[in-house]
Amino acid sequence: MSQSVSAVDAHGIHIQVRSEYLAEPSNPSEQRYVFAYHIRISNQGRRTARLMTRHWVITDADERVQEVRGDGVIGEQPLLVPGASFEYTSGTVLETPVGSMHGSYGMIDETGDRFESPIPAFTLAIPRMLN
Repeated sequence: MSQSVSAVDAHGIHIQVRSEYLAEPSNPSEQRYVFAYHIRISNQGRRTARLMTRHWVITDADERVQEVRGDGVIGEQPLLVPGASFEYTSGTVLETPVGSMHGSYGMIDETGDRFESPIPAFTLAIPRMLN
């Protein structure tokens, strides 16, 4: 199952997310479910902004919550001029076949203003689990 969601914040930062289940590295008999998520961050605003930090809240079907915080994404702190986009893929492992993620990116614009750009909640689920 693949799900796509998107959101735009007040600064014009548009975040699109698509998730997918990865069967090959998963091992359901050991409660290991691997998911990828593909992110596209677009600056539809008027000011250049840099992604400085990330904060993820990952929840599985048993309501176990993991929080992940760190600098940038995939080792980068991309600079987004107006009209520019940045894409990356990352992943997470759950102990249940269904879960969800949401979070935010800590941004700073060209004037030094810091703001949080919310990442919309999206579902992580193995195919045909929720249908």
